[in-house]
Amino acid sequence: MPIPNPTDASIILTYRCPMRCKMCNIWQNPTDRTREITAADLTTLPRLKFINLTGGEPFIREDLEEIVEECYRHTDRIVISTSGWYADRVVKLARRFPNIGIRISIEGLSQKNDELRGREGGFDKGLTTLLTLKDMGLKDIGFGCTVSNHNSSDMLELYKLSRSLGLEFATAAFHNSYYFHKSDNAITNRERVIDDFRQIIEWQLKEKHPKSWFRAFFNMGLINYIEGRPRLLPCEAGTTNFFIDPYGDIYPCNGLEEKYWKESMGNIRSASFDEIWSSDQAARVRELVRSCPKNCWMVGTASPVMKKYITHPARWALTNKMRSLRGLKPCYVKDRYDVGQDPRQGDLRTPSPEERAGK
Repeated sequence: MPIPNPTDASIILTYRCPMRCKMCNIWQNPTDRTREITAADLTTLPRLKFINLTGGEPFIREDLEEIVEECYRHTDRIVISTSGWYADRVVKLARRFPNIGIRISIEGLSQKNDELRGREGGFDKGLTTLLTLKDMGLKDIGFGCTVSNHNSSDMLELYKLSRSLGLEFATAAFHNSYYFHKSDNAITNRERVIDDFRQIIEWQLKEKHPKSWFRAFFNMGLINYIEGRPRLLPCEAGTTNFFIDPYGDIYPCNGLEEKYWKESMGNIRSASFDEIWSSDQAARVRELVRSCPKNCWMVGTASPVMKKYITHPARWALTNKMRSLRGLKPCYVKDRYDVGQDPRQGDLRTPSPEERAGK
């Protein structure tokens, strides 16, 4: 049976980065710029609904405009995740591609953001860049905030700031993976962080736009992740979405850890995308995903399945919007929605060496 084409892609353009984030060690593991993928390596990508360009810092790439131009041949929507550090480059690219999406990573208000991201002035640069883009008329722009141990209260302030400025606001919780080059990220003040996520969920359900209600559902998924519960919806990484690393390897996601498993489907420089996507190795990777013990809840793998199994988030969103209108607290789902996923997925066990070897 043919494998359907994916809908979403994330392309990691580089591990070079000017920031010094405490929750991410990409900056300590920069890529060799001469070996990073180029626009020419992306010509065989299929038609997609969405492409995220990320890093490291994408705007460190001098050929970013060429890459964006090639990606627009494969999708109508591109969002670039950036620190906003190279403000002039962001503005220049936005002038050429006015429909581009920009998410600037800001982890708190000025002092907290600069502390966590390791560069003084990062908050001011990021906010100034967003306001410039807004004045230029860009619509798909906003903050992206990764919640760790000490910034969940700042997340609430950033949410209020984004609402007052009419900007998008995306949330995440920090994870461990090969991508972040981290294995010791752990939320230790869980009760406080969960309480703050519950507050933002209540605020989002009070908003008029249904998009905010679905973001409330996503944030409920983050609460389950922080509590160590299985994902609300299955991970279908490598089926609905994929990641390309800076050297061209295609992975199902960016949450892999070698202590569990980490295998590439193939390299975009060695074969066409279609050849890789339909290969035996890609089928093997999908089987590993189906029984993956991790319970990650990141937008790159959660968003596609929220759309695929839309009835579950939609029913939750509508039910809890009505509760909000009546002044009631939301109902929180603790168990996974059963859509036929492998029960081993997200059970948080550490597999034996035999399991990792596929025996």
